[in-house]
Amino acid sequence: MPSTMLSSKSKRKISSIAIHTLGCKLNFSESSYISKSLKENDYKIVDFNDYADAYVINTCSVTENADKKFKYYVKQAQKVNPDAFIAAIGCYAQLKPKELIDVEGVDLVLGASDKFNLLDYLKNIDNDLSNKVHSCNINEVNLFKESYSLNHRTRAFLKVQDGCDYKCSFCTIPLARGKSRSGTIANVLKNIKKIDSQEIKEIVLTGINLGDFGKNDQENNKYNLYDLIKEIEKLDTMIRFRISSIEPNLLSNEIIEFISKSKKFVPHFHIPLQSGCDSVLKLMRRRYDSSLYNSRIKMINELMPQASIGVDVIVGFPGEDDDKFIESMNFIDSLDVSYLHVFSYSERDNTHAITLPKIVNQNTRIKRSKLLRLLSSRKKFYFYKKNIGTIHNVLFESENKNGFIEGFSENYIRFRTTWNPKLAGTIKQMKFSKVDSEGFAI
Repeated sequence: MPSTMLSSKSKRKISSIAIHTLGCKLNFSESSYISKSLKENDYKIVDFNDYADAYVINTCSVTENADKKFKYYVKQAQKVNPDAFIAAIGCYAQLKPKELIDVEGVDLVLGASDKFNLLDYLKNIDNDLSNKVHSCNINEVNLFKESYSLNHRTRAFLKVQDGCDYKCSFCTIPLARGKSRSGTIANVLKNIKKIDSQEIKEIVLTGINLGDFGKNDQENNKYNLYDLIKEIEKLDTMIRFRISSIEPNLLSNEIIEFISKSKKFVPHFHIPLQSGCDSVLKLMRRRYDSSLYNSRIKMINELMPQASIGVDVIVGFPGEDDDKFIESMNFIDSLDVSYLHVFSYSERDNTHAITLPKIVNQNTRIKRSKLLRLLSSRKKFYFYKKNIGTIHNVLFESENKNGFIEGFSENYIRFRTTWNPKLAGTIKQMKFSKVDSEGFAI
């Protein structure tokens, strides 16, 4: 699959660069790494809405909507500077390089093996590289690039794993990211110490398949995610830690039990379900059933009654008839979870799901999404309600939002109070008194 292409355009000098990131926290951490390397080489990084000599769009291809957003941001860059050099990097760039290079205004497309080499291409922009294609077999991508991003100097997203060996029938991520690989525990701890020196209060461990941490060619799976969190617990730091999305079959009982006793890891889990109907899970080629998922939720609730649990759900997957959807919705309703992330199934090229019969029409997908979002609202309201009267350590962000300052508790409750610049970037104990009219804890 082509991973790098450069279009023909007049030569120019680049000194200022704007970067916009689409998609997941992993993309944000990688954009941060690229931005840092550009700064270190004397490029000026500016906001994407400002004038720049070059615009870089770190793409996502999880949903069809993310693909469309790419073209929108190309047009936005062209409005600010019609002569700008525009580069596309990331997942969509790996999956559909021909489509991206054909978008008017796009000069450079860097896929999975080349996105971290953006600096080299910019340095050699005066060379005649037009119409050249650098092929990349995604199965041969084995580079793990450490990176982290800082969010308003309060929270950091630390990439510890990349790629995925799973073959879920609806997913293109293995085609865009390659095989599962990760950093070493020693390097993760080094990065934590670097982040700790920047007054960050929280680190979120991120990965494409976080529970697969430990897979890499050099170490031969001598350690895993459980080993990592045990080593993090030993660190002399006041930073609190949060794990991002983790597959239910990789969220082991020992990890749940450890976090329940941890002084550093917060009681918050995000566990993809995708469907509460076992026959649909089989069609999706997921590696668990509803019984295993239910057991994970029950264990968390027993050990950490105040824990927040987020759930990913896909509606409208091929073969999901009304009965299967109702079965899935009833199962989700029975779970003691805190909120849902609801996605409508979207057809993706080069996936097994696109070949399946019994397609669910778009109107039905939309209706089912609305029903599950209503269920999510009820789940969140109940979760907030049972926390009323409790005390929480809230990490406040640095943005003034119409006279208010917002922040998250350990268990992912969104607090809001009157703007006070002294609270920005600090952790403050807050009593959850009630839910305001906009759904914030106050």
